[in-house]
Amino acid sequence: TDDQANAIDAVRDDLGAGRPMDRLVCGDVGFGKTEVALRAAFIAAMTGVQVAVVVPTTLLARQHFKTFSDRFRGLPIRVQQASRLVGSKELALTKKELAEGKTDIVVGTHALLGSSIKFANLGLLIIDEEQHFGVKHKERLKELKSDVHVLTLSATPIPRTLQLAMTGVRELSLITTPPVDRMAVRTFISPFDPLVIRETLMREHYRGGQSFYVCPRLSDLSEIHDFLRQDVPELKVAVAHGQMPATELEDIMNAFYEGRYDVLLSTTIVESGLDVPTANTMIIHRADMFGLAQLYQLRGRVGRSKVRAFALLTLPVNRTLTGTAERRLKVLQSLDTLGAGFQLASHDLDIRGAGNLLGEEQSGHIKEVGFELYQQMLEEAVAEIKGDEEVADSGWSPQISVGTPVMIPDDYVPDLHLRLGLYRRLGEITELADIDAFGAEMIDRFGPLPIEVQHLLKIVYIKSLCRVANVEKLDAGPKGVVVQFRNKEFPNPAALVGYIAKQGTLAKIRPDQSLFLSRDYPTPERRLTGAAQVMTQLAGLAK
Repeated sequence: TDDQANAIDAVRDDLGAGRPMDRLVCGDVGFGKTEVALRAAFIAAMTGVQVAVVVPTTLLARQHFKTFSDRFRGLPIRVQQASRLVGSKELALTKKELAEGKTDIVVGTHALLGSSIKFANLGLLIIDEEQHFGVKHKERLKELKSDVHVLTLSATPIPRTLQLAMTGVRELSLITTPPVDRMAVRTFISPFDPLVIRETLMREHYRGGQSFYVCPRLSDLSEIHDFLRQDVPELKVAVAHGQMPATELEDIMNAFYEGRYDVLLSTTIVESGLDVPTANTMIIHRADMFGLAQLYQLRGRVGRSKVRAFALLTLPVNRTLTGTAERRLKVLQSLDTLGAGFQLASHDLDIRGAGNLLGEEQSGHIKEVGFELYQQMLEEAVAEIKGDEEVADSGWSPQISVGTPVMIPDDYVPDLHLRLGLYRRLGEITELADIDAFGAEMIDRFGPLPIEVQHLLKIVYIKSLCRVANVEKLDAGPKGVVVQFRNKEFPNPAALVGYIAKQGTLAKIRPDQSLFLSRDYPTPERRLTGAAQVMTQLAGLAK
């Protein structure tokens, strides 16, 4: 797709540039992130540096090793694997060849992060399913060499990683285009019902496909296995989990890939990146026990071909869900379109906060300065370091004081999050027509405007005029108005001098170069109206 091509071009440019690459490729499950990784690895390997591909599970390491080996067959590139599925003799040989520089690409799990692994010339680090790794894991590999290129792949990046990408600390490539003929997975949520589960599994069997059955805990597997033997005896069921001997797990997965089993009953070991095109039904046991990104990734194991896929999320019967579990399931059901992974990650960033960009915490808020201000400061700092065009200082906000309460009372809009959202929208409004429309919407949604909200809307209007006239501070009192200009500058000095001259004794320039206009404003309403009139005149002069 075009998105993939753009991502590959960007990676190629980054690898050829003088500085180390740090790029996040964010694309939905099955949208072709592995293709970007393959090409990046090829470019790096052909320039003579080593590539490390780090994945969270042994099964995904096995799948990637097979993909990379098949793709680079016949080329002068040596691909090796380092995980629990590899024998100790073979692993020792891989370590030796990595240290000697004979291995070009190594695919592995956390085993690659161990101190016993030494690289002769590591040039590119590819982290697949990034959300499964801690900050320490990723930094450990970067410590090996200061100029290592880093390519991170994820459908649902953790908040900290997404924040780094969105502020420009690391580059971001989005793959939003689904493969041709790909269909969204139909998602159903229902209490555990043996009849529904039997129908679901048999339907997939009759159309020639396979199914996943995922349990949250190892202890659930034997119970569900007994249930399947009893209720769906026609189907062959394989059991897989992370505590199995490596050879047994390997044999079961090979048999499932080859279609010798109808159902794979497993723990979340199948969550990351597995690609079985013939498996197009997913049943998740006790869906309330999984996290949002986990459920999304699990659902992504099906629907990877041109066949309509189905996901059935079962819940315990006669048990009330917790509020967060219910909210997670509702979000998952609403994100049923192709390419919703980035949306989900953004939702996660919104809920959990951006994390500590300099430390290890992966979620949470920057409490000292506030999230908005921190975000803005970070963007400006990044742009300055990169040497981009001068960043417009949008961080200033006019201060207006008229001695009257301006707010949205909690008895008018009781919900705190809704109130904060309204304040935020108000802060972004600059046009008079938008302010009027906002007021009309408030009346429509919550009833007649209280006096505090009327004053708030007037203040927002005065603020927009202050920005036009470069007024940093406006104080309105019973005796008049004091106006302070930002950086002691006015866009049209000649017109301002003429305006002051017209005012005669009613206008004074103070020693600090602020402008005092003598007026009679006995009440807060008069002060608001008067301030609006003064600022309308000054904004007119500025234009």
